[in-house]
Amino acid sequence: MDVSKQLSETRNANHLRLRTLIRLRTLAIIGQCIAVVVVGYGFEFPMPIASCFLLIACLALLNLALRLVYPANHRLSPTMSTIVLGLDILQLAALLYMTGGLENPFSILISVPVIIASASLPVRNIIALGVIAVAAVTALAFYHLPLPWYPGVTFDAPLLLVIGMWIAIVSTSAFAAFYAYRVSAEAGELADALVATEFALQREQHLSALDGLAAAAAHELGTPLATITVVAREMERALGDDERFGEDVQLLRSQSERCRDIMRRLATLSSTEEAHMRQLPLSSLIEEVIAPHREFGVDISVKHEERTGTEPIGHRNAGIVYGLGNLVENAVDFARSAISLHTVSDADTVSITIEDDGPGFAADILPRIGDPYVAGRPRGGKPSAGGLGLGLFIAKTLLERSGAELKFSNQPGGGAHIEVVWPRVAMEMREG
Repeated sequence: MDVSKQLSETRNANHLRLRTLIRLRTLAIIGQCIAVVVVGYGFEFPMPIASCFLLIACLALLNLALRLVYPANHRLSPTMSTIVLGLDILQLAALLYMTGGLENPFSILISVPVIIASASLPVRNIIALGVIAVAAVTALAFYHLPLPWYPGVTFDAPLLLVIGMWIAIVSTSAFAAFYAYRVSAEAGELADALVATEFALQREQHLSALDGLAAAAAHELGTPLATITVVAREMERALGDDERFGEDVQLLRSQSERCRDIMRRLATLSSTEEAHMRQLPLSSLIEEVIAPHREFGVDISVKHEERTGTEPIGHRNAGIVYGLGNLVENAVDFARSAISLHTVSDADTVSITIEDDGPGFAADILPRIGDPYVAGRPRGGKPSAGGLGLGLFIAKTLLERSGAELKFSNQPGGGAHIEVVWPRVAMEMREG
C-alpha cells in the first residue's frame, strides 16, 4: 500500500464513528428523561411534560433509525455527521424553548455537539454547526416559554444575566471547540508521521530482505548458469556458421555471459574492489550504465549539457550504477525503437533524464511507481516478462539512498519520462 493511501485511511479513521455517536445520544436521552421526570414529577413544577417527552422520543427514534440503517462500526461522512449533530442542536434548542431558554441551567449543553464536531470534522463543518448553535442560543435569549418554577410564581431572570449566559455559552463553545480541534489536529499529524515512518521502515526491510535474496540467488544460480554457458559454447562451435541458428546461438552465449556478470555484481555489490576506478566522471558513469544495453536493437542517444563548464566527477557508487542501469534496462524493454538520456549539470544540481518511445506508464499505476510488487506498463510490441515491480523498487530505493529525487511521468506524445536529480555536492562527495 502506498503512503498516500495509508494516510487517507488514517484520516478516514478520524471520522465520527456511528457507535460512539449512538452511545453519546443514548446518554443524552437518559439525562433528558431524568431531568424532565425530576422537574415535572419530583418538584411538581408546571411544564409541558408531554411535549418534552415527544421531543425526546424523536431523538430516540432517530438513534434507532441510525442503528438499523448502518452497521455499528460505520464511520459517518463529514456531511452526514454535520446533519446528525445539527439535528441534535435543534432538538435540544426546542427542549430548552419549552423549559426557560437560556434561564435553564442546562442550556450550556448546546455547546456539546459543536465540541464533538471539532474533534472529528473539517473546519467548514465545525463552522456550520457553530453558526447553528449561535443562532439557536440567540433565538432562545428572546423567545422561550417560562422557566418551570413553583406554582403561582414566575421566575424572570434579569436581562444582564441572560446576556451573561449567552456570552458564556458562545465563548465556551468557541474555546472548547478550538481546543478540541487543535488536539485532534496534532494527533492526526502524529498519526500521519507514524504511517510515513512505518512505510519507510517497510521499504528498508524489503530492501534488506532482497539483499539476502540476491546473495542466495547468486549462489544457487551459479551452477545451472555455468552449465548453460558450457552448452552454449558447444552449440556455438557446432552451429556458429549456420545461417539459421548461428546468430541465435551467439546471442544465447553472450546473454549467458551477461547473466554471469550480473550474478557476480550482485554477489559483490558492496565490495571495495577496483579502488583505482572509484573516481568516475558523469559521462563515464552513463557509458558504463548503457553499455550492456546497446545490443538489443534499440537506439540509445546520449546528450550531455554542462552549464558550469566542468563535468561532475564523483566516487563510483555501485548503488547508483545498479539503479540507473535498471531504469535504462526498463526503458529498453518497453521502447519501440529508441531511448534518450539527457544529463544536465550546473553549480547546484546534477540531473539525468531518461525517455523512451514506448507506451508510457499506465495512468492508475503512475502514482505508485517504485512501490514493491507494482507493475503495469504494456511492453512495446514485446512479450511481457511478468515482472512484479521489484526492479523499479530496488532502483528507486538505491538512488534515493544516494541523495537523489526521482520523478516519473509520461511524455505528451507518449512514452515514459524519468528524471533523477541529485544535489551536486551529494553526487561528487558520496563514497561507494
